[in-house]
Amino acid sequence: QVQLVESGGGLVQPGGSLRLSCAASGSIFSINGMGWYRQAPGNQRELVATTTNGGSANYADSVKGRFTISRDNAKNTVYLQLNNLKPEDTAVYYCNALLKGVAWGPWYTYWGQGTQVTVSS
Repeated sequence: QVQLVESGGGLVQPGGSLRLSCAASGSIFSINGMGWYRQAPGNQRELVATTTNGGSANYADSVKGRFTISRDNAKNTVYLQLNNLKPEDTAVYYCNALLKGVAWGPWYTYWGQGTQVTVSS
């Protein structure tokens, strides 16, 4: 069974930084891409950043220049470096992965359980 486990969230003051990690484990044949989404209370889940297996990155306009997504393919892990955090960044951050568990199986999108990021004085 494939599992995505996030870590690294917490409480930070405005202007501070956090580094989120998400490790995929289980039966994984291939990962096409991984990314980060977030959902604040009362809001819909929105894309934060994604990275492809080719290394291309995509960011939401609201986080460009502040957040950086990276990936360690050997560890099946995706990271999100959050710098210059703002109160509006407060949300539950979820990682996801488009992956195939077995060579003959279909591609699925998996989601982690989420990690809370709170930016407040």
